[in-house]
Amino acid sequence: MYLDAAKKKEIFEKYGTSNTDTGSPEAQIALFSYRISHLTEHLKVNKKDYSTERALTMLVGKRRRLLKYLQERDINRYRAIIKALGLRK
Repeated sequence: MYLDAAKKKEIFEKYGTSNTDTGSPEAQIALFSYRISHLTEHLKVNKKDYSTERALTMLVGKRRRLLKYLQERDINRYRAIIKALGLRK
């Protein structure tokens, strides 16, 4: 499996406040970004997998909403997560 408990823990340690911090926007955005990159690679090989394409679209929307929430609440945290993940130029 591409996303096991150890990988999740690593993502939460790096982007959250602790390894058990699963609720912060930064940790969720990082997890969504990891899943989005995996699904994107899957869709490059399997072009007709429309259910995965829909799941990818929904994940991108969730990440976008979380980024918008973070931008409205705390612009410095938003800029930090954008820079850490390399989402925008």
